[in-house]
Parts: sequence; structure tokens; C-alpha cells
Amino acid sequence: RRGFVQRIIVVGGAVAYAGRGRTSYAARQGNIRLTQWYHEYGEPGVQEAAARYAQTYTQENPTVEVEMVWNPGDYGAKLSAALLTDEGPDVFELGGSPTLDMVKQGQIVPLDDLYTPEIKADFNPTSLGGLTIDGKIYAVKKVDDTGLIYFRPSLMEQAGLQPPTTFDEVIAAAQALDSGRTKGMFIGNDRGIGALLTIAPWSAGVEFLQDNKIAFNNERTAAAWAKVKEINDTGALLIGAPTDWFDPAAFTQNLTAMAWGGLWMMPAVQEALGDDFGVVPWPAFDAQGRPATFWGGWAEMVNGRSQNLEEAKRFVNWLWIEKTDLQTDFNLSYGFHVPPRKSIQAQAQALQSGPPAEAVTVLNEHGKLLSPLWNAAMGTAIGDAFANIVNNGADPMQEVTTAAQTCEAELQRVLG
Repeated sequence: RRGFVQRIIVVGGAVAYAGRGRTSYAARQGNIRLTQWYHEYGEPGVQEAAARYAQTYTQENPTVEVEMVWNPGDYGAKLSAALLTDEGPDVFELGGSPTLDMVKQGQIVPLDDLYTPEIKADFNPTSLGGLTIDGKIYAVKKVDDTGLIYFRPSLMEQAGLQPPTTFDEVIAAAQALDSGRTKGMFIGNDRGIGALLTIAPWSAGVEFLQDNKIAFNNERTAAAWAKVKEINDTGALLIGAPTDWFDPAAFTQNLTAMAWGGLWMMPAVQEALGDDFGVVPWPAFDAQGRPATFWGGWAEMVNGRSQNLEEAKRFVNWLWIEKTDLQTDFNLSYGFHVPPRKSIQAQAQALQSGPPAEAVTVLNEHGKLLSPLWNAAMGTAIGDAFANIVNNGADPMQEVTTAAQTCEAELQRVLG
């Protein structure tokens, strides 16, 4: 076996205890020890790939030991707890944007020195914007994901339909394609509350937080959320599918003619349906709106409490900026994601034609994300309001106003 430690640790409960053990071992060996955290990716082979990347870095840098830590279960809760201590990971991934609270608490450090002008230009400005707080970039994007409406061209043709370009056309198509045995549309077992919470207002041209102000307290948000209630009331939606919208089963098993789903589903859809599927973004709400989807994925950050900040930054630079072959491998060899770098997207054969190429275009042209000032408390406020509209028929504008007031108070706390 090699003279350096190559361990994959499955983290259970004692994160701090394990951290102390790692630190003392590294000190005895006289080497720099970095810990790198991942959440549990569902695709086979990702865990082994992540361990291999860490091993390769140590082979190239023999005085640095990188310990890849795989975290099953509630990664967000584990990470939040660990970042409040001095025993957290040196390098970690986050699903979503860094937050101002993380900056204030010293949990992340700026990584601007990793971005040369050429590297910066190789990332989409929308993606970089989600990693930027007060003009500083706090992460490197490692995986891009997005959502799409999957449809069956054969069923569309039989019904004399074209892919929908407005929300009203989504409703009309869902009703026309609903045969009873095969429902017209699937947007999740929660009636679209999770999938369309931000996407429906985005498609109406709404921003949630803009220029340090809550910006969604308007009739367009109310109309967009009310339209989700309207499509539910048609009876054309699939409700109670065996798996939720992020799994392809409802679509591939012909339970629904159209389905909102993630890019990651595409290989399974292609295997099941061959060429009989297409994808479009969530369409514009109306003539004044615009198509929309989420700009998802994961980004790598460096813990501000790391005892080896510069080495941690060098590792992030090596893996997620320099090693474009590993970035391609991570995104496309195990699951199906979009590499965040434009140059890699252009070279990846799997993304050059058909629905995969269309998905990349959808992401780059219509992908949206929330401001780094947005936080979980604000998300809860709008989620509760939206659910009350869809499930209980609450007054849309009243719910929007109440949620906006809660978000405004939370924003002032964050900015204060």
C-alpha cells in the first residue's frame, strides 16, 4: 500500500471526533492533510471517482494528503453543523449559492485569485453571479444541472399539438393528452409546489431578490402561482406517481405524456424511449414573460477555518479549474450533467446534438438562480404561501404580500 493514507470515510455522527483524529495523524506524519466533503451522489461510480481524484492529487503532491469524505444522509445538516466548529472540512461542496451569512461567519473565503480573465470568461455570467457576494467570488462551480419539460413527439403529433410555448398552452396540452390511463402532465406528487415555486414566477418575468430588495411582491407572482392552481384544477395532472418528478419512471412508464424533470434523467429516458422524446424549458407565462428553468448543481468552496487555506485553494484550482479531463469525467462518465466550463461543453461529444444539446442551450439561455442573499427562511416563506394557494385556494395576492413581508424582515436581518 502507498505511504500516504487513502481512505474513504463514510461519515455517520461523530464528525468533530473524526476531525480531531485526522488532524493529529497529519501532524505526526509531517504532511499537510486536507479533508474534502461530498454529498452522496446517486450514480454508481461517483464515489470511487472522487476518491481517485484525491489519490491522484497526492501522487502529484506527495506532501499533501487529501481525504475524500462521503456523506450519506442529510448532508446539509451535517455540513452546517461542521462549519460551526474548527473541525469542519477544508474543502466542501454546496448545492446552491454561498450566502452572506456564511461570509459573515468566516465559513468561506474568496477564490478570486483562481479566476484569471480567461478562466472567468469560460464560465457563464449567470452561474458566476450566483457565487458572487459583494463583488467577490466564493466558489468554483463543478456540476451544472437544470430542469426541462420532457414530452413524447409521437403523442404530440397524434393530438395535433406542438410543444407548449406559454403556460396556457401547457394547460391545453395536458388536457388534450390526458387519456385517463396516461395523464397529461406530471409536475410532482406535491402538485408542482416544489418544482414550480420559483420557476412559475420567473417565467412571468419576476425576480425574487434584486438590488438588495425583495422584488416579487406583485401581481405577476400572484398570477403565476394561481396558474399552477389552475392546472391542478383541470384534473389532467398525474398525482401519486410511484416516484417523484426528479425520477424518470412516471415518464418512461407511460404514466404521463409530459413531465417536468431533471437533465440527469435523460440517459434513462433515452434508453426507454429511444428517439421518441423531446425537451423544452418551462415556457413563458405569457407574451410578456420568458422561458425559465433552474440553474442547479454543486459548487466547491474552501472553509475559512481551514488550517491550510492556501493548499486547500491550490487543490480546488487543480481539480475544478486545471483538470478539465477530470471535470468532464465527473459530469458525464457516471451521471449526466453539464460541465460548467463553456470550453468543456463545446468539446463534450455527448452534448453536441439532439435533446442533450437542446438542454445545454436551455440552461445557458434560460437558467435562473436566486441571489446569494436569499436564504432558507425566505424559501420557507414563499413555499408556505405557494402551498396555501395550490392546496387550499388561498387568495394569491394576499399570500404573496404576506410572504414578501416575511422575506423583507429576513433580508434586513441578513444585511444588518
